[in-house]
Amino acid sequence: MSDLVFDVKNVTLRFGGVVSLNDVTMEHRRGEILAVIGPNGAGKTSLFNSLTGVYRPQEGTITLSAREGHPISVIGRGAHRIAAAGVARTFQASRMFSALTTFENVKIGAESHRGIGAVGAMLRGPATRRDEKASDDKTMELLEFVGLKDQANVLSASLSYGARRRLEIARGLATSPVALLLDEPAAGTNPAEKLELANLIRRVRDELGVTILLIEHDMKLVMSVAERLYVLNFGSVIATGTPEEIRANPAVIEAYLGSSETQTSEAS
Repeated sequence: MSDLVFDVKNVTLRFGGVVSLNDVTMEHRRGEILAVIGPNGAGKTSLFNSLTGVYRPQEGTITLSAREGHPISVIGRGAHRIAAAGVARTFQASRMFSALTTFENVKIGAESHRGIGAVGAMLRGPATRRDEKASDDKTMELLEFVGLKDQANVLSASLSYGARRRLEIARGLATSPVALLLDEPAAGTNPAEKLELANLIRRVRDELGVTILLIEHDMKLVMSVAERLYVLNFGSVIATGTPEEIRANPAVIEAYLGSSETQTSEAS
């Protein structure tokens, strides 16, 4: 299996006359916590949507080597097929089911991989009951992993913002992904919740072996968890490197971080 989960080469994405991604090349190594940063409108979410099959770039290639035995091309495949191949994601805006409990939200993800079919669900034979118990057990394990086990029966709408972000990560993990893409997971959280989130991201990689790709505007969080970064500006990659290299890069400082290297947060 390839050492790269995502291999992006010369990807260009246009919307009419607007170029959202311009000749983007990126490698995401298996087991790596990688971050993509850049100012508002830099193309970060367009890149995420291209990696997950939501957008279809006009030029370039995106190769995914996840749970399948051979690499597949992302471009031209639907988002549901990319998810089935081992990619989960969260969104900048919360997409939880507010009327469902914390447990039910995560179980939806676990149920998506049961594959028992409509007949099995109606008959509820021994295999169906075993599968349902397995998904229940997995759901509780994930809630405990993200620190929400005590709130399993709480309506998700009543959770704190930080708890909702952890719930979204648990729901993504319930699909047993090889790679988890996090779109601004710290948005709206307070400093204590950001610290909890940073620790959780590390644990997802270290304890579950899930490769992480992160978009985030909070530079303190990014620099504390990412091993490498790509910097986008006007749809183009202007820099790549370790956090230390990115902090010292004049092009990045001018385009995104500002004149002070001690700046810790910038609007995405």
